[in-house]
Amino acid sequence: MRRLTLLVTALTIACGPRPAADPDQARWEGHAAAVTITRDDWGIPHIHGKTDADAVFGLIYAQAEDDFNRVEMNYLNALGRTAEALGEAEIYRDLRMRLIVDPDSMKALYTASPAWLQTLMTAWADGLNYFLATHPEVTPRVITRFEPWMALPFSEGSIGWDIEQVSLADLEAFYGKQAPKTIALDPNAVPAEPTGSNGIALAPSVTASGAAMLLINPHTSFFFRAEVQVSSDEGLNAYGAVTWGQFFVYQGFNEKAGWMHTSSGADAVDEYAETIVDKPEGPAYRYGTEERPVVAAPVTIRYRTGSGMAEKTFTVYHTHHGPVIREADGKWITVKLMREPVKALTQSYQRTKATGYDSFKATMDLHTNSSNNTVYADADGNIVYFHANFIPKRNPKFDWSKPVDGSDPATEWQGLHSVDESPNVRNPANGWVQNTNNWPYSAAGANSPKPGDFPSYMDRYGENPRGIHALRVLTGRKGFTLDSLIAAAYDRDLPAFDDLLPALFAAFRATPGGALKTKVADAVALLEAWDRRWGVESVPTAVAVYWGLELWRAVRADAESEAMSVYQYMATKTTPAQRLEALAAALDRLTADFGTWKTPWGEINRFQRLTGDIVQPFADSGASIPVGFTSAQWGSLASFGARTYPGTKRMYGTSGNSFVAVVEFGPKVRAKAITAGGESGNPASPHFNDQAARYAAGSLRDVYFYPEDLAKHTRRTYRPGQGGGSR
Repeated sequence: MRRLTLLVTALTIACGPRPAADPDQARWEGHAAAVTITRDDWGIPHIHGKTDADAVFGLIYAQAEDDFNRVEMNYLNALGRTAEALGEAEIYRDLRMRLIVDPDSMKALYTASPAWLQTLMTAWADGLNYFLATHPEVTPRVITRFEPWMALPFSEGSIGWDIEQVSLADLEAFYGKQAPKTIALDPNAVPAEPTGSNGIALAPSVTASGAAMLLINPHTSFFFRAEVQVSSDEGLNAYGAVTWGQFFVYQGFNEKAGWMHTSSGADAVDEYAETIVDKPEGPAYRYGTEERPVVAAPVTIRYRTGSGMAEKTFTVYHTHHGPVIREADGKWITVKLMREPVKALTQSYQRTKATGYDSFKATMDLHTNSSNNTVYADADGNIVYFHANFIPKRNPKFDWSKPVDGSDPATEWQGLHSVDESPNVRNPANGWVQNTNNWPYSAAGANSPKPGDFPSYMDRYGENPRGIHALRVLTGRKGFTLDSLIAAAYDRDLPAFDDLLPALFAAFRATPGGALKTKVADAVALLEAWDRRWGVESVPTAVAVYWGLELWRAVRADAESEAMSVYQYMATKTTPAQRLEALAAALDRLTADFGTWKTPWGEINRFQRLTGDIVQPFADSGASIPVGFTSAQWGSLASFGARTYPGTKRMYGTSGNSFVAVVEFGPKVRAKAITAGGESGNPASPHFNDQAARYAAGSLRDVYFYPEDLAKHTRRTYRPGQGGGSR
């Protein structure tokens, strides 16, 4: 009887109402049937679709397999919805993004965008929705249904958006109607890791093969991008780094061309001081002889609480210059920046299909890669440094490094500088171009543009230690191979100490005998004998870095009070006593933490990946790997931004070299690459940390760009919905 009851119950369930099929299911399955995903022996997905839309569908599906959490969080950030996942602390971060991202406006832009781009955005949303439909075990934090327009707010690929230059503290003070917060100096702080990346392009005249070469070396937060290949029967075939959630290769190459973006010092964002006039109907602002109404609009931010969701509504203000972001000296400060998401997404995608210089430059003419320089090489032997891509023309009589008078029509932008009006370099006689987020005036050594030929707002960065280092490893050299280009990218010099250490040695010699001089004597002798090259076994690297950090902490307040960079202040204005006392403090810290100040750098500087969390926890008791290269602060081309964390004595890296590739454009493309940690964000995957040892050693692996190469290293091939992922 019991068996009969169970059978009747089972039949009732089987024949009862079922959930309605998703109305888009047929379209999803049509894409899935036209896509293959091949995972190589490193778990890297090689996606092929019949059409570009199929390829986009497969690309985003594969990303979701590898790390849906990072995909979703990137879009929560882009949409101004992180507080819905992370809580009240993120309200003003979301408000900042919502100053320029309005869902209704984005939907309208989607509707007005070209049909081919709408097709790709729809395929993007379809791939994510199909992933969620076929992976019921994955629970999104917030977004349970992706819509095509959501691709627009995150359209460039940089780790930071231009709007992120706006201070959250100032934004909170203005819209939270409270006094600005005073932030005390942290005595244990370390310098912020220099942002950006390295790019080097080599002309056929300086390579052994007679083919152009490209170094692709973004410096970002670790695990911010995935390594992929995506191709279609419509001519797409790009390999490189894709920012989690996007459907274009951001830094990479195809068979004909390669592109590497570095952060630009060009001024692409301006602030306007608006004169506000109180009126019964609401605030107005002066512009010329007019008093224009300030546009006010409500913005509601939802946020997670311990008991569910809550929300907070702000009234935000805009002038024709842009949103109000703070108040200063009785003026409301607005920010003006590039806001062209459709063109930006067009440029980001179309560059991946460039077939040479002319077609690549045509994408640059869209002027929406707003925060970056670009280092370029191609199969025709061209090498190019493109400076920035969005540079407004401005009246030179104003100081654009500060807020300008918003009431003066003469402060309006006067269009954009064309690509050809920028300090670019194409095919210089020296045979190479480079950029390390430094100024363009050393991009090709003696063949570089001249500062006097361009407005001052073309660059705000100046030179940096990595730029000096790049000139050292490139100038006068020929016969480069892929391996020697890798060696150059990991050259062990630390040129910042060429500027800093001589002053320490002079201070030591000038100081009369005493306890301090006796304490540091052995360390000074060690540093004087040091070749200023990093290494895992190098004790002087550890001493020099810890001394530099102590000196930075000691003088940063003084440097800021004199409006100097801390690095410049350290090199030129520190006293002999400050230099020696910083060294003594460094020796004390090393001894306290490691038992002796004579501790090799690799015992201190470590790579560790324990969980799939976006913000990694660190523990000295956990497994970790020694890393020889240092922070870019000291001029290391290979960058490893590391510091100690609560409960740790060792320093753990979180940013710097994240993806590194070298490419040779011969009759056939040859490339090598490495990704920090591994392809998967799942700690249970063998590809979670399988590249870590190679990453730490700078040992790049072969890229399987062609089907015949991939066939020798294929672990599985499947279609979306059939299972797979980087297991």
